[in-house]
Amino acid sequence: MKQLLQNVRTGQAAVVEVPAPKVGHDRILVQVAASLVSAGTERMVVDFAEKNLLQKARSRPDLVRQTVDKAKREGVLTTLEAVQNRLDQPMALGYSCAGTVIGVGEEVTDFKIGDRVACAGGGFAVHAEVVAVPRTLVALLPEGVGFEEAAFTTVGAIALQGIRLAEVRLGEVVAVIGVGLLGQLTVQMLKAAGCVVVGMDIQPQRAELARQLGADAVATNGEDLAALCRQLSGGHGADAVLITADTKSNEPVELAGEIARDKGIVVAVGAVGTEVPRKSYYEKELDFRISRSYGPGRYDAQYEEEGHDYPYAYVRWTEGRNMQAFVQLLHEGRVNVEPIITHRFPIEDAPRAYELITGKTGEPSLGVLLLYPEKPDLRRKVMLRHGPSMAAEETAGIGLGKIRLGVIGAGNYATATLLPAVKGLSAVDLVGIASGGGLSARNSGDRFGFSYCTTDTREILDDSSINTIAILTRHHLHARQAIAALEAGKHVFVEKPLCLHEDELEAVIAAYRAARETPKGEAASASSATAPTLTVGYNRRFAPFVVELKRTLQKVKEPLMLHYRVNAGYLPPDHWLQDPAQGGGRLVGEGCHFIDLLIHLAGSAPTRVWTRSLPDMGRYSSDNLLVTLEFANGSVGSLTYAANGAKGFGKEFVEVFGGGVSARLDDYRLLHILDGGKEIKRQARLRQDKGHRAEWQRLADHLAGKGPAPIPFGEIILSTRATLAAQRSLRSGEPVVLGEMEESGS
Repeated sequence: MKQLLQNVRTGQAAVVEVPAPKVGHDRILVQVAASLVSAGTERMVVDFAEKNLLQKARSRPDLVRQTVDKAKREGVLTTLEAVQNRLDQPMALGYSCAGTVIGVGEEVTDFKIGDRVACAGGGFAVHAEVVAVPRTLVALLPEGVGFEEAAFTTVGAIALQGIRLAEVRLGEVVAVIGVGLLGQLTVQMLKAAGCVVVGMDIQPQRAELARQLGADAVATNGEDLAALCRQLSGGHGADAVLITADTKSNEPVELAGEIARDKGIVVAVGAVGTEVPRKSYYEKELDFRISRSYGPGRYDAQYEEEGHDYPYAYVRWTEGRNMQAFVQLLHEGRVNVEPIITHRFPIEDAPRAYELITGKTGEPSLGVLLLYPEKPDLRRKVMLRHGPSMAAEETAGIGLGKIRLGVIGAGNYATATLLPAVKGLSAVDLVGIASGGGLSARNSGDRFGFSYCTTDTREILDDSSINTIAILTRHHLHARQAIAALEAGKHVFVEKPLCLHEDELEAVIAAYRAARETPKGEAASASSATAPTLTVGYNRRFAPFVVELKRTLQKVKEPLMLHYRVNAGYLPPDHWLQDPAQGGGRLVGEGCHFIDLLIHLAGSAPTRVWTRSLPDMGRYSSDNLLVTLEFANGSVGSLTYAANGAKGFGKEFVEVFGGGVSARLDDYRLLHILDGGKEIKRQARLRQDKGHRAEWQRLADHLAGKGPAPIPFGEIILSTRATLAAQRSLRSGEPVVLGEMEESGS
């Protein structure tokens, strides 16, 4: 399908072929007929993207400070690679569209295929032929409301939310400063509410259009606006002022203070300067409010992403209900958008629309629509290049050939860490990559040289040319996708954690054993000369400094004292990693890394785990932790995981003592070992190396028959059990005793 994307590095807008999105269990799949280009919000995005790197830095000094801090902690090259990765992520433009439902998830009961709907949401209601949208951001269209009208719904809901915050009543005088797209809709809805409306815009043609659409009076400058407000209010001033302008200037806020009556309400709806002048606002005791987009639910992941609506009786007007109210106003004819529409472009010509709204053409515009074909391309797979011949692999088997990799998941970890690590390995050929939305898969496919991208994971699982699958999705999907890959006869790499629950772990163990005992089907036997193997992304084992430290510790014949301090930093409670159902919490989701490394360094199975946490204080999510591990060989390890520290202090710090050896590993940039009279110092000045590339090289060697599995399967299970035990101890407050170590199965 076609989708409009913005290149953040160059500022170039382009229409790209992207796999059609999958519907998702809680999503609605919509074939788009029309979408609205926002002359305000989207122009700001485009303007930023078109700046050169220096101009971007000057406009975002906060990001510059973060970048400098990161370079100090992690090295210049590590930071540069992270910045380059962010700049290489295309941005999906658009947030307001309308079309026809062509698919619904199993959890969606209030919409059906064939419904005509309006859709909202950045990242959801994008400029694309097909979109997948949460049900709370979809409004059913009444009979007679066309798709072009309905494409204005998101902006209409933004205007409506501003009106609600102004608490206007029948007969009150309301001033609207800035009658662009947002202001024109605001004027009409205020008139529908029975208000006396005064509009103002520095462009005379927009002011005149506002008069034609219902404004009682209009002005083109602040002095005339103030006079009109006094005249229409008997000298008192406007009861409410809605600022719908788009400017960095503070002048609209200052003007609002001048024209409002005593104890009036001023609402900033547009993106304007918000430095409130004390004198006028104090003397009149004005109430200044900033409208947060299109209603309650905005920026709440539970509402927007997971589709959990607020109770009607307690939150009367949410994002979705404001959308529904706006389309009802369209249906009743109380809002007319036809005079606002100045341009229509087919999706193929979408870049021209952005030249228009950014002023490159010099042509005035207001409502700009993108229109879409009646029969979109619904294919969920896009070919990017021709892959190499499979003849060698088909005849020789995996033991003598390359890793032919399929990737499921194309998020930040994939693009910033894993794919850069494996791309340069001669033993790895990148075949196919899948993601739910398709955009990230297309971008990753182009950047790293995959043969194809898709939104259908079955394409990866069923592809007989793929012999290894990397699972890089959110944590709740890891176990089931690993099982599916094993059942398909593939070698499997799972980004940590392997699973979130004990029952999932048992299912993975069963699938692994079954796959090694009985290859599944002709495709599996054709592409695999060895039984499937499973590896988890415990990459820190393979970091060069850890390898050297482990080599030193192998000479120690007495128990070790180990301490791992992780200055993890604050993560808000609504982050997906904190969600027990999706991320599993930070202990399981990230702490497994550090527990695994403590086990690896101790060289022994943990026998008891005890986790304690600080009080959450209404801010944290049980993520200030102390995990103590006792090992069968007498060693003791502790993990201090802190969410309450200063980010600039550095993240990871390891200390080990035993047998006359003292060692310190500081953020994978400094290793210091004292072994009797021998001293070892290693420093990585330019970048961290946490072992990602080395782990994949070990995996490639193993699959080529040149060495053992990177991590024995039994150790993977041991680390997983220890992590899940630490989570149980966190909940119970009591230590958990572990059983015997699993057989390796490697």
